[in-house]
Amino acid sequence: MTPAPFGRVLTAMATAFHEDGSVDLDGTARIAAHLVDHGHDGVVVSGTTGESPTTSVAEDGEILRAVKDAVGGRASVVAGVGTNATAHSVELATQAEKLGADGLLLVTPYYNKPGQAGVLNHFRQVVAATDVPVMLYDVPGRTATTIELPTYETVAEWDTVVAVKDAVGDFPRGVLLSELGYAVYSGDDVANLGWLAHGAVGFVSVVGHAAGDQLRAMVDAWSAGDAAEALRVFTALLPAIDAVMGVANYGATTAKAALQLLEVLDNRRVRSPLVPLDEDEYAALRTSLMTAGLLPA
Repeated sequence: MTPAPFGRVLTAMATAFHEDGSVDLDGTARIAAHLVDHGHDGVVVSGTTGESPTTSVAEDGEILRAVKDAVGGRASVVAGVGTNATAHSVELATQAEKLGADGLLLVTPYYNKPGQAGVLNHFRQVVAATDVPVMLYDVPGRTATTIELPTYETVAEWDTVVAVKDAVGDFPRGVLLSELGYAVYSGDDVANLGWLAHGAVGFVSVVGHAAGDQLRAMVDAWSAGDAAEALRVFTALLPAIDAVMGVANYGATTAKAALQLLEVLDNRRVRSPLVPLDEDEYAALRTSLMTAGLLPA
């Protein structure tokens, strides 16, 4: 397989909160340790699943520091720095560099809907602000903007941009991105196996909060040439993928509920405008994780 600059199995991890809404750094570090203990090569902090639209620059720095302290000797720690304000993203990127981030996750500016010239200008300024390796994040379902191939062709010439987290699901385009020199990561759990078949190096997952060992088994089987075993593992995970990604406000809400079910956290608190899973949703998630073999029956 193509070299994976941040490892093969990563999860965009949740951020824990205290009852008063402040960041629970001990709980967040506990999440990171749980992930690394269960098959992960790395974690991504302060992404959408980490509720980054609701956290301050100072909080993002505290989260990154706590996670680096917890797992930095055992796994790569990638800091989400993508926002819809270039100056804000530059501030987050320079802070992440000072705190020792192993990589930066840079999403297309959301809501503003810039054209490709604006996307390229945004990327150029943030990338130029540090020497930290960068993973672009292409998720038009959240940003309303897709990174077009000519933009990728230009950015491929920048030495520190090394990877793409793809949640577009255009597999043939992903092959072209690999040919341009990007390490492609699946950014959509339901497409994980399909991405491996199209040359991806690994995953940036959400279901990995509960299924890290299984994701590791899948990528290892694929790497060993055992496509049948990779398919078996992926098929077994489908109930969990559907449950984690099927709730209307999926991501942080389902990840934290899964962590509560696994007793990594003792709560499933999120920040508004998200709301935690209600009891029916929580029970349905439990059933699905049990069906997938991720919780004891």
